[in-house]
Parts: sequence; C-alpha cells; structure tokens
Amino acid sequence: MAIGKWIGGFLGLLNGGVLGALAGYALGSLFDAVVSPDGETTAGDNAQGADGYGYGRAAQHVMEDERLAGERNGFLFALMVLAAHIIQADGKIMHSEMEHVRRFLRQNFGENAVTEGNNILLRLFEKRKMVGESQWNELILQSCYQMASVMPEEQRLMIVALLAEITEADGNVAESEKQALRFIAQALRLPKETVEQVLAMGGESIDDAYAVLGLTRDATDDELRKAYRKLALQYHPDRVATLGNDVKEAALRKFQEINHAKDVIWEARGM
Repeated sequence: MAIGKWIGGFLGLLNGGVLGALAGYALGSLFDAVVSPDGETTAGDNAQGADGYGYGRAAQHVMEDERLAGERNGFLFALMVLAAHIIQADGKIMHSEMEHVRRFLRQNFGENAVTEGNNILLRLFEKRKMVGESQWNELILQSCYQMASVMPEEQRLMIVALLAEITEADGNVAESEKQALRFIAQALRLPKETVEQVLAMGGESIDDAYAVLGLTRDATDDELRKAYRKLALQYHPDRVATLGNDVKEAALRKFQEINHAKDVIWEARGM
C-alpha cells in the first residue's frame, strides 16, 4: 500500500473535519496535494468529470472500485487513529501492542504498509504530546463522532473489536485500557455493553459466554436466543466484506467466538 492510498482512501470516506486535520498532520505534504484550497477533495471532481464525459459502464465500474477502496482505506485510517489512542491508554507504548498492529499490516498489505503505518502512529503519538491530554481526548472524541456519522454500525463494532485485540496483545488488559475502549465505543454510538462483549470473546468460562451475549445467568432462554441472533447478524462476515478479506476474516473470528459462547451456554442449559 503506497502512502497515497492511505490519503486517497481516507478522503473517499471521510472528507475534512477533525480526521482530515489529523490526516494532514500524520500524512504530511502528500495530503495537501489532493485537497483543494477550500478543503474539498479533488477526487469527487474527477469522478464527476469521468461520468460527465460519458465513459459509460466501464467508468461506473471504476468509480465503484474507487468508492470501495475509499471505504476500506478510510476504515483502516480511522483504525490507526484510534489505535494510537489505545496503545498509549495505560501511559506507555508496549512493544507487543505495536507489533500486533505491525503484524496486521504486514500480513495483509506487505512490508511497505508496516513502515507507513508505523510512521502514522509515531506522528500521532507526537501530536498527542504536542497538544496535551485534554485536547487530544477532544480530538479523539470528535473523530469518533465523525466516524459514527459515516460508518455503519457493523464497521464501528469491528473497529472496537480490533482495538480490543490490541489491548490484549501483552496478555493483560489494564483498567485504563478498558476505560479508553469504553470512551471510544460510547463516542462511536455503540451499545454500552459492547466493550465487555468483545473483551469476553474467545473466553472459555460460562461467565465469559454470558458476557459475550451481554446477559447474565438469570436471562431467560428467549432472551438468550434473541441476543445471539442480534450478535450473529451484527458480526456476520458478509456485512464487512467490502472492507477486504482481512477485515472479513477478523469478523469471521468474532462470529466463531460468538457461536462458541452460544454453544457453551446452550450445552449448560440443555437447549
């Protein structure tokens, strides 16, 4: 992934706003090259021009491909911004957490993306130090509001699920990390139980299983079935298929963990 794709993908999904300012800082002068003086992206003008020239069906396919690429890379840029917040939630930058992000980029985009993604994180760490904690938290809050305004719920859920994996990379999720996840989930306008659910996914105990479904042991069978159906729909891999195979596979892992939680409870109850 060339750095220009981080930029173009970001602009394709999130035009301007707080995230635009963060992108301008993180991505540098190349970002400015694709933004007009009034802050609008040049991508929309180019797409309209192509359609205006009547290139027909082929042009429409190109535009759709560009839209999907924008959606995917905008999602990944948003993830990097929030990863920069989560990685420092406990007051330190853990090698295991940074390596988790690098491994994700390496496996799906190659070594160049690792370098670029790492540089984005370092620039965002620098920004946080420069503006101070209070202003940084406000930037993250406004960024989440912007994401919530353009991203469907299933994409926002996957962001929180992937951030939770980062917090778990060192084998211990600190309370400060949980609080940071809750802060993000609330700002993304997700259900209040989301963080506890994603952190419980993959657990083996009966209590973990109930936490995944967002319920307690006194829930009725009907409540359990309803909660399971809702989660299975929210995390179904097909709902994030347009974001690429890597994100779809991450959703599949969550989908399997939800099914495992269901099986644990169903077996215990004889359902």
